[in-house]
Parts: sequence; C-alpha cells; structure tokens
Amino acid sequence: MKLVVVSAGLSVPSSTRLLADRLAAAAAPAATAPEPAPADVRVIELRDLAVEIAHTFTNGFPAPALADAFAEVTAADGLIVVTPVFSASYSGLFKSFFDALSVTDEEALTGKPVLIGATGGTARHSLVLDHALRPLFSYLKAVVVPTGVYAASEDWGAEGLDARIGRAASELAALMAGPSGRSTDRPLPKRDSFEEVTPFEQRLAALSVPGPSPASRAR
Repeated sequence: MKLVVVSAGLSVPSSTRLLADRLAAAAAPAATAPEPAPADVRVIELRDLAVEIAHTFTNGFPAPALADAFAEVTAADGLIVVTPVFSASYSGLFKSFFDALSVTDEEALTGKPVLIGATGGTARHSLVLDHALRPLFSYLKAVVVPTGVYAASEDWGAEGLDARIGRAASELAALMAGPSGRSTDRPLPKRDSFEEVTPFEQRLAALSVPGPSPASRAR
C-alpha cells in the first residue's frame, strides 16, 4: 500500500510540511490496519521541483526528477495534498504541478482517494478547502475525502486540530482499502460519455402533458 504526500510549502521548516507529515503519520497505519506495518509513505516537496515544473510548460515534457514524482503520484493508492494559502486560494506552484501532471497523463488521478489540506495565517481562509481545492480534484476525477484539514497559525497546539487530522486520516484510509482505492493494476473507472446523455428534446417529450381528446372537447 503506497501513500504519496504532496507538499507545496516554500520555507524550511514550513507549517505546510508539518501538517502534511501529521496527516501522513495518522493515515499510514490506518490504511493497513489491522496489519502492523503501515503504508509506504513517499513525500514530494514541490519546492525542490519548481524549476522543472516551469520548464515542463515550455519544453513539453518533464525532466527526470519531475517524471519520477509524476510516476509516484500515478502509482499511489492514496494522496495527501497540502498547500499554503495565497490570495485566498492554493499556491501557483501547487496548481502548476497538477496542471503539468494532467497534461502528461489526464487519467493520473482518476478514482484516486485524495485528502486535501491547507495552511494559512488566519482561520478566515479555511473555505479554501471547499471553494478551491475540492473543485480542482473533483475536476481531475479524484475521490476527495469528506473531511479536509485547514490549519491556521492559532490551531497549532490548540484543541480540535488533532481530531480533524484523525477523522480525515480515517476517511482516507477507508477509501484506500475500499473499492475506490486502486493501484495501477486495477482497471480505471469508466469515464463519462456525452454519447450516453438523453437528448433534451426527448426529455421534453416525455414530460409533455397530452391535450384533451376530441370527445371531451365536444362536451
């Protein structure tokens, strides 16, 4: 069982990496329970790949280190992704990594369980989980766990953060172990097809109310 962590923190050390590590520490043993050995965890620091990510958009292909990171994400049974909040959204580095990944392999995240997390200076930015991160990974066809974890500066050492981390980790572990969790040897879910959509005119015809019969109009 492989768990891949993507951290977009910029400083060393960073609160983003700290949150990512705490989420992984909770999810790794839960994903393989009751087995004693936890899931194998690989951490990808986007800070170290920033130049290669930029070059991917101009060269058209990833350099070796970035290609290795893409392979790790694609082969993962579950993902933990954490970004700092910039301008009330995810960071540009974070978005660029997943943009480049989807250009390389648009199916890379299809059906993959993803736990979303973010860090910021104030609790007012906590909605970034639902207005930015969740729509992004839903668009990429990932399965986003119900509980996202946001950590503001005042959350570190305060009550509540550990409980949110534990709940989110349990949800990710359940998805990794269940039908939604998949490795690369499992078939991908069938993609939506517009050919299967019922034409709008046909739906209107099915809803139309028949008019009165000639006999009833003569009465």
